[in-house]
Amino acid sequence: MKDTRFSKILLFTNALVPLALLLWDVYHKRVGANPLEFVTRTTGMLTLVFLLLTLAVTPVRKITRLNWLVKFRRMLGLFAFFYGFLHLLTYVWFDRYFKLKSIPGDIVARPFITVGMAAFFLMVPLAVTSTNKMIKRLGGKRWNRLHKLIYLAGIAGALHYWLLVKADTRLPLTLAFVLALLLAHRLLVKFYPPDAPVQRAALSPRE
Repeated sequence: MKDTRFSKILLFTNALVPLALLLWDVYHKRVGANPLEFVTRTTGMLTLVFLLLTLAVTPVRKITRLNWLVKFRRMLGLFAFFYGFLHLLTYVWFDRYFKLKSIPGDIVARPFITVGMAAFFLMVPLAVTSTNKMIKRLGGKRWNRLHKLIYLAGIAGALHYWLLVKADTRLPLTLAFVLALLLAHRLLVKFYPPDAPVQRAALSPRE
């Protein structure tokens, strides 16, 4: 399998570029009239983008036959969790001012917060069990079943973004469409495996 050490370093560096640009804009006060909304939406969108990139690895690998691409999936998934944590931290810090007792009521009162919290907490066990040691501890089959939670996390994340945006929903709907394609590919492969032998009906000779 291809040596991907340099590619991983490149991916790690580029995955931090959006955060660096965000901090640069915040420092230079280039985040518009509502900095909180800008930072919250940016970190939330990055979370969803990295979730989609994580989900894209398997279809791209199967289509291109480049099996070494699977080595990037873990890092992409961890960056999705990282930006999701920053998204949550922004909410807890600047929206709730660390008044943790006010959060449960806000979750109940605002559906997009409810869905967003669900998406984040679905990613927690995926991040916790992302190490080789946890894979061995859980076993391959159990680990694979657990990590199917990423599908629900992606759906919840896309719904959260759509509920959050009140006016122009083109971007959340575009991301939701990409998610639907990635999930549809998995269903297609599951029910119609490309390598499965084609069953041909036997033709009986005419009498």
